[in-house]
Amino acid sequence: MTAAQITTDPEGTRPRRRPATDLALIASFAALIAACALLPAIPVGGLVPITLQTFGVMLAGAVLGARRGFLAVLLYLAVGAIGLPVFSGGAAGLAPFAGPTVGYLVAFPFAACLTGFIVERLPRKRVATSIPLIFVAGFISSLIFIHPLGALGLAWRADMTIGQAFLFDLTFIPGDIIKNILMGIVATSVHRAFPALLPTRSASARRDTISA
Repeated sequence: MTAAQITTDPEGTRPRRRPATDLALIASFAALIAACALLPAIPVGGLVPITLQTFGVMLAGAVLGARRGFLAVLLYLAVGAIGLPVFSGGAAGLAPFAGPTVGYLVAFPFAACLTGFIVERLPRKRVATSIPLIFVAGFISSLIFIHPLGALGLAWRADMTIGQAFLFDLTFIPGDIIKNILMGIVATSVHRAFPALLPTRSASARRDTISA
């Protein structure tokens, strides 16, 4: 991102993003999530394979922030729902939303949003240097949204009890940890190269962060 892509308000105190830039970033990360989903998956019991989808989802939130991360994942889901083969294994249409993966798909935009929400509130000087903080943001979001909703989807569509579904979902935890570590590494690298990429909060919010 260049200086020409960011303007300031009349007082020159807050960066203001251009809508075209936001749209380009949202579309780019939707495409990135699709690319991650289409990479070879690791099958787990034949129901829900381990893919890099969640890596792309969390990275969208950590890099773009809550609102744009949410919209990027929502765009990815919409593109798949209308028939483009962007889901895991090249699946497309509404069928994935009626199968065992439905809970995970529904959880993705909310997980990206929460990851972005947390990262936006980290001290700006720490965002580009602290891989553990961004990892924690992504992993917490996974635990709050992806794993519970994913397990509920399995119980609903895979003929499992709630207990069986949550037990099965535990098989994804080790891979999730690895993917969130990688996400933290990539996100800190992006923020180091483009420090103005995250949305800028109000002056009062910035003062609260500094005083804390």
